[in-house]
Amino acid sequence: MDTVVLEGATHKKAGPGSVPGVPAPPVKRPKAKKAKKAVVFFEVEILDAKTKDKLCFLDKVEPNATIGEIKSMFHKSREYNLRLTLHSKHTGKSLKDEDVLQHLPVGTTATFYFRDLGAQISWVTVFLTEYGGPLLLYLMFYFRVPFIYAPKYDFTTSKHWVVHLACMCHSFHYLKRLLETLFVHRFSHGTMPLRNIFKNCTYYWGFAAWMAYYINHPLYTPPSDEYATILTTPTIYGEQQVRIALVIFLFCQVGNFSIHIALRNLRPPGSKTRKIPYPTKNPFTWIFLLVSCPNYTYELGSWFGFTLMTQCLPVAFFTAVGFIQMTVWAKGKHRSYLKEFRDYPPLRSPILPFVL
Repeated sequence: MDTVVLEGATHKKAGPGSVPGVPAPPVKRPKAKKAKKAVVFFEVEILDAKTKDKLCFLDKVEPNATIGEIKSMFHKSREYNLRLTLHSKHTGKSLKDEDVLQHLPVGTTATFYFRDLGAQISWVTVFLTEYGGPLLLYLMFYFRVPFIYAPKYDFTTSKHWVVHLACMCHSFHYLKRLLETLFVHRFSHGTMPLRNIFKNCTYYWGFAAWMAYYINHPLYTPPSDEYATILTTPTIYGEQQVRIALVIFLFCQVGNFSIHIALRNLRPPGSKTRKIPYPTKNPFTWIFLLVSCPNYTYELGSWFGFTLMTQCLPVAFFTAVGFIQMTVWAKGKHRSYLKEFRDYPPLRSPILPFVL
């Protein structure tokens, strides 16, 4: 028996002008337009953090809006400018201006709590004020302006070369700080509470005046003369102490400046991005291998050197208080690094290698 294979074909009716037996050309169909994704807008309500009263309701807020933009919308109806902060009910922590609305743990109706930060002042203004004061105050004591010591000592100079060296070191330190504030530091926050300027100035200005009064006092006794009197040893022993202290002071000042430059280079201008600081080609930055905040380590070393140089109790007390405060700051920044970066080097200590 012969096998017959049948091939089925679907034939369309020949249209006008078509040739019988010749298949008609395919008809081009218009491409279907892609449906646009619907944008889900957010509703944002802002409540007073204390009274829980509704202060503002924002409708149709875009999902990619930042907290800074939401603040701007709030500013249009209220005169708060940089005095406000927003935080969510989930964390209770202040939200950053660069946080994006759709990335926050909120629903399409977001509730934020408003807190008035009070009168604000720029970081630059605070730093220039708190650093400029000690520079001028110390020089007033150094030149022995009237009404500080007895009238017979007005505008006289000390006979001890250590006093003049201490004045140069102190002035150099605060001049460096002023120049770093103007040309090196990049601040992640633009302002701080106005009350901080009074607290900071009381600390820096008060200690500067206390130290300067004793170091520049007409009865001040430097290390060399004290050792020669009490221990009856050559004065060169005290001079060696001063020279060693000067080396420590200058070494740590250069190291502190090097760390500030390294930290500045981590953050591009106008950016608030945070990166893990690592050692650079500069040998002074190699301490990053062991310490999270070497700028505080070098700062502590500078004041230790100044204490050794002047052998003055108020300087030692200022160094101790500064060490306690810088340890608090260093531990806080160290915890922040560990929380933010999973690959943060585990060998680092906050301020002192292997110790603290």
